[in-house]
Amino acid sequence: MTRPAAPVAASAPPAERVAPAPAPPTPPATPVAASASLPARAEPPAAAPATPAPAPSTPEKPSTFRFGQLTTGQWAGVSVVGVLAIIGAATIVVQLTRWFLGLGFMQDFVAAYPGETPLPEGAPVGLPAWLGWQHFFNVFLIVLIIRSGLRVRSERRPPAYWTPRWSKGGQGRISLTLWFHQSLDLLWFANGLVFVVLLFATGQWMRVVPTSWEVVPNAISALLQYLSLDWPLENGWVNYNSLQVLAYFVTIFIAAPLAAITGVRMSGLWPKGAANLNRAYPVEWARAVHFPVMLYFVGFIVVHVTLVFLTGALRNLNHMYAARDADDWLGFWIFVASLVVIAAAWVAARPSVLAPIAGLFGKVGR
Repeated sequence: MTRPAAPVAASAPPAERVAPAPAPPTPPATPVAASASLPARAEPPAAAPATPAPAPSTPEKPSTFRFGQLTTGQWAGVSVVGVLAIIGAATIVVQLTRWFLGLGFMQDFVAAYPGETPLPEGAPVGLPAWLGWQHFFNVFLIVLIIRSGLRVRSERRPPAYWTPRWSKGGQGRISLTLWFHQSLDLLWFANGLVFVVLLFATGQWMRVVPTSWEVVPNAISALLQYLSLDWPLENGWVNYNSLQVLAYFVTIFIAAPLAAITGVRMSGLWPKGAANLNRAYPVEWARAVHFPVMLYFVGFIVVHVTLVFLTGALRNLNHMYAARDADDWLGFWIFVASLVVIAAAWVAARPSVLAPIAGLFGKVGR
């Protein structure tokens, strides 16, 4: 039985069967692998058509003309819609106010309270020249204060820092923008003190301080007349209407002191180690009040300037800037000159100009 096994090993047919199955099929596998590797290397050229990836960037080009989340076209559309909405709302308010004032009891109310209260005996007539200069200084400073205050809030990397000369170890180091803001605050505070002293020394306080509770219903009457576009009869050279009196009183004797005391609390003038004082007057309270007071001043300025131009611009500007009761153009041109000075100061308030000035009072550096 061992002999038949030998012929099987020597027989040719099995050898023929084994020949087709040898490893030669594996060589074709290597070309396949090579061919597979070639496309892998050649894939970059195939990906070359994908280089139109800049195509997504082309639609994004308009993003360079975006302001916030909207394009310039969208902002224009929003502005038009907003203006139309304001005009529509204002029209409704005017018509409703006129209807309300046409009611019988409201006509009696306006007759009893025409919109102004009589001045005390001995009240001065007219506006002195010092009041016009004070008005200019106040506008000049408050505009720059608002500008620098908004920049302090939005600034991330100050252009430079200011350190007081008497500082030890860099204590009191603040940004150059904050130094400018606080310096303007000090000038504005000094100007306000001079204004209040002159106000009481010359008797002008009687024009801006309520002396009777009748100022309240008269102020309501004046407000309704303004809203109806039937301006209250007034002569600012002699007496302000009651709404003006309340607005000036709040601005001079409430808003301005609030801006000053909250500003001092947040400034380097406040003592750092006074624990009891800091607990009694926390800086968080000052921050919570200071910014809304600034918004009040912005609103006051907008309404004030609007009414100055809508209720007799030439006469009002002569009262405010030329200290005269006339309808000529003198006050207007003084007003224009003051705007040029304010605009020049606005442009000049940059680090290259502020740094040398700040260097006179401390050290300026990065």
